[in-house]
Amino acid sequence: MKKVLILILSFVAVLSIQAQKFDLAKTPPMGWNSWNKFACDINEDLIRQTADAMVSTGMKAAGYEYINIDDCWHGTRDSLGFIHPDPIRFPSGMKALADYVHSKGLKLGIYSDAGTQTCGGRPGSHGYEYQDAITYASWGIDYLKYDWCSTTGINAENAYKTMRDALRSAGRPILFSICEWGDNNPWLWAKDIGHMWRTTGDITNCFDCEKGFGGWSSLGVLQILDKQKDLRKYAGPGHWNDPDMLEVGNGMSLNEDRAHFSLWCMLAAPLISGNDLRNISKETLSILTNAEVIAIDQDALGIECLKYLDFGNLEVYAKPLSNKEVAICFLNRGETAIPVDFNWKEFPVRDALSGMNFEFGSKVYNIRDLWLHKNIGSTATSLKATIPARDVIMLKLSE
Repeated sequence: MKKVLILILSFVAVLSIQAQKFDLAKTPPMGWNSWNKFACDINEDLIRQTADAMVSTGMKAAGYEYINIDDCWHGTRDSLGFIHPDPIRFPSGMKALADYVHSKGLKLGIYSDAGTQTCGGRPGSHGYEYQDAITYASWGIDYLKYDWCSTTGINAENAYKTMRDALRSAGRPILFSICEWGDNNPWLWAKDIGHMWRTTGDITNCFDCEKGFGGWSSLGVLQILDKQKDLRKYAGPGHWNDPDMLEVGNGMSLNEDRAHFSLWCMLAAPLISGNDLRNISKETLSILTNAEVIAIDQDALGIECLKYLDFGNLEVYAKPLSNKEVAICFLNRGETAIPVDFNWKEFPVRDALSGMNFEFGSKVYNIRDLWLHKNIGSTATSLKATIPARDVIMLKLSE
């Protein structure tokens, strides 16, 4: 019975795949995910409260829309192979939870794995892709994060294509987040499969570190930043490099959080917060909801930044924007403050990828400081400032 059902579902799916290619993620997705703060300690009350907090704090108004449940929501499969949520953690069921999240004007995301088990030891989707996709659609799911544990002997590109086809066949727009940690160079093949793909292993809440766990490591902000080198040409509207979720508000200093958020916006990265929105500080909220910085991330051109200057602990990143504008981010990687006396005329921005050049010697640009929220002059004179340790100055230059 089970095999017959799966064959029928697969046949119907193949007939409808091309008609169901939904147009999603034209700008980098924005939302929240349960893993960084709560790991497996999740339940439906947490998700409802987080949805409430996303609205009441102003996160929704700032552009965040997805409430994503990560690993450990799963219960068991029934006799036909259909997955059900953990009845203790999610007693009301996922459909009721999705309805609640939708009533707040938000969208609900869920998690599964391309292997036989998730990273937390719950049932994976391998061999059940079409059943799971139909189930998610029936619940009202809007986003799927698809992990890469328990996948020995499985081809990554084929596995993610299978789930892509299953999601399209289910008839509901579901954003597809590929999470295979960059192990199989997804930037080379994932553009037409997922809407975003992880470029590295997991992030952790430190600015400059690597934490080893035997066969794998979690990475700090700078370690992940450095691994984005040469990847910018693969991303754009509808298909994004994903340097992993945000750790803003999870224990780093205010300077580090500000730098982390700024860099992710310069990278045109998905902005998926990972803190406890129910107990968010004013300082953390001011970072996550900075409309001027978010606008850099969400710029319609969808061009990632390039590192155009490197002075050791001082690096300078440039991100071409719409309306012939450019964002400039000065990053202090070090543990002591760095004074800056920057002569714009000596350092034009020339970007072969976008074809946009900014010749400061022949054209004057007005400068807006995106963290101070004020205009600070123009490129006609040198920029004189001091960048605190592990912090940034983030600017927008306009004609």
